[in-house]
Amino acid sequence: MPEPSIEQKTWSHISADEFFDIAMLRTVVFYLEQQIDEPELDDRDRDESTLHVWMRDDRGVVSYLRVIEDEHPDPAHGGARRLIGRVVTRPDARGRGLALRLVEHVIAQFGDEPLALHSQSYIQPLYARAGFDPIGDGYVEAGIPHVTMVRPPSGRTGDAALN
Repeated sequence: MPEPSIEQKTWSHISADEFFDIAMLRTVVFYLEQQIDEPELDDRDRDESTLHVWMRDDRGVVSYLRVIEDEHPDPAHGGARRLIGRVVTRPDARGRGLALRLVEHVIAQFGDEPLALHSQSYIQPLYARAGFDPIGDGYVEAGIPHVTMVRPPSGRTGDAALN
């Protein structure tokens, strides 16, 4: 099966059916599989600066992430204004590098500035391959161990991970 192409839209351009499929994937993985007990959908989904990035196959959305933008960089995010989050891949499609493809797509657009994310601790090596480094201490978010990771702007540490 050919690898799915990447789609990207903001809230005003995403269709109800597209967001429904995205919400279903996020709900199945985060609520049912990981049993996260905090709200999954939030107002950041509808913020016009948020980018929704996903891939679809013949069964629907197979992998997804969003990029939120903060007007003022958060020192806890290494000064990054853009935060990658809600990274998710359908269970039957894991191990194919789909989430990394989405992350690399975001880096291609915004790699000239620092990027941050909150990584579930066990998946930290995936983000390290894309040039993200852990900062600060680990913490528990939504009942799951996490670590904040930051990727410096292109031209600095981590670029070799993408070559």
